[in-house]
Amino acid sequence: MNAAFDWRALLLSVTLFLLLLGVWHVATLPSAGQQTVDPEYAKLVGAAAATGQKSALPGPAEVGAKLWSHVINPIYDNGPNDKGIGIQLAHSLMRVLAGFSLAALVAIPVGFLIGMSPTVYKALDPFIQVLKPVSPLAWMPLALFTLKDSGISAIFVIFICSLWPMLINTAFGVASVRREWLNVARTLEVGPVRKALRVILPAAAPTIMTGMRISIGIAWLVIVAAEMLVGGTGIGYFVWNEWNNLSISNIVCGILAIGLVGMVLDRVLERLARLVTFPE
Repeated sequence: MNAAFDWRALLLSVTLFLLLLGVWHVATLPSAGQQTVDPEYAKLVGAAAATGQKSALPGPAEVGAKLWSHVINPIYDNGPNDKGIGIQLAHSLMRVLAGFSLAALVAIPVGFLIGMSPTVYKALDPFIQVLKPVSPLAWMPLALFTLKDSGISAIFVIFICSLWPMLINTAFGVASVRREWLNVARTLEVGPVRKALRVILPAAAPTIMTGMRISIGIAWLVIVAAEMLVGGTGIGYFVWNEWNNLSISNIVCGILAIGLVGMVLDRVLERLARLVTFPE
């Protein structure tokens, strides 16, 4: 039954994909009554406008050809403004993983303290409630001013945006551990460190992993915007630079790459979350 359902879902996905390609192709076809125009006029107004094309967007065939060129040669370096999409993705991933890892090192221990101590929760809650709603990109000017480095500033922004989901989920998971398990540990006179590692952490792990999964998704969203602001390298800078070059095909390729990498990151954290989930 499950296999049949999977095949139907796959068939539906393929059908929707082909339908999307068909609509995209039709939307970018030249309009009827196309007329020959003077070449000089075409240069002035653009080929799409001069030929009466419905949309300036490239068609799926053009984007497919450009995407294939990136696939067969993803890593090249022809100067500051001409790097392969593989290099740009690598820069973005390194920044995301660095900021995400630093956030985990801070958020999980602090989340434990908040979840285990009502006093610590009451003391830190005003700070969390004030800082949590602030857009991560609002920290970018301050980071650039103090850190003097665009790459480190981007990592700091990722750290900020990754911190809150992990912190809040960790605190919630720790506070939600069953009282019976804690009472048993107290009866057996289990030490606080051993209780945290052997009782609380396994019980709170699924909730912590959910927070990490949320954080990695937000981090990947934010890095694109941050790299558009600071420039230099990264997939966000790649998309913005291609806009400056008016290369719409490369912009679409960049968007597809962002989506695919984001999906992979989410699937990796989802698998890790399943590994630490145990039945009640």
